[in-house]
Amino acid sequence: MDGTKAAVESTTEENQEEREESKGCFECCIKCLGGVPYASLVATILCFSGVALFCGCGHVALTGTLTMLENHFSQITTDHATLTIVIQTMQYVIYGIASFFFVYGIILLAEGFYTTSAVKKELQSQFKTTVCGRCITATFVFLTYILGLAFLGIFGFSAIPVFLFYNMWTTCAAMKSPMANITDPDSICVDVRQYGIIPWNATPGKACGSTLGDICSTSEFYLSFHLYIVACAGAGATLIALIHYLMILSANWAYLRSSCNQNEYQDIKTKDDDVEEGGSKEGLNSSYS
Repeated sequence: MDGTKAAVESTTEENQEEREESKGCFECCIKCLGGVPYASLVATILCFSGVALFCGCGHVALTGTLTMLENHFSQITTDHATLTIVIQTMQYVIYGIASFFFVYGIILLAEGFYTTSAVKKELQSQFKTTVCGRCITATFVFLTYILGLAFLGIFGFSAIPVFLFYNMWTTCAAMKSPMANITDPDSICVDVRQYGIIPWNATPGKACGSTLGDICSTSEFYLSFHLYIVACAGAGATLIALIHYLMILSANWAYLRSSCNQNEYQDIKTKDDDVEEGGSKEGLNSSYS
């Protein structure tokens, strides 16, 4: 009986230890999950996705556009030499945008982790935020605002090729439609020189009739058109992510600033209470003497 009782007690103690360990692991997981800045995490995922779509699709679409122009609208190399340089420059800029936003997104996510833990510890009075920390948050607010304005321009600029390709696609669709009743298809033309893409002396500079229909059927046109649409959507997603970042950073800065003011008020109040308490003690001592 004594052996059985000892075995039961040993088993009970082991089960209790396992429950305590599982409870400790659960509390640790909850604590870790509570420190995750979910808003910054969502904004970072959206930013990375938008930048990846914009940069990847934009790079391939620019290459396809240059190939289409060389094959159908500007067959002399010197006529589109400037356009080639511009497209290559834009592709290098795309490389820089992708690299910059990859680093910047990680920095903002790390700042979100720092601010979230700082606010919680500030509320628990474990430590006080520094002026340097608040200045860093304010700097990120300003920089994100500037980047948001820049990407607003990029978003508008990325809609231009979508508009040009859409006009060309609708022209081809109207020409192929049986309801159009076109007697002279060669009179329907698309002249890319009027958009300033290539100079006016470029040869041939425009496509008409069946030639235009053949261009719309090429893989370069179809792929570039849809990639420009996706790149424009990626630029819009990045812009939304930057606006999201701006709201997060502004809220974090306001939290840190208000908690700092509250701590300053508490310090002044504590000093005043100490002074009043010291004065009352001196009054009591003088009355006894």
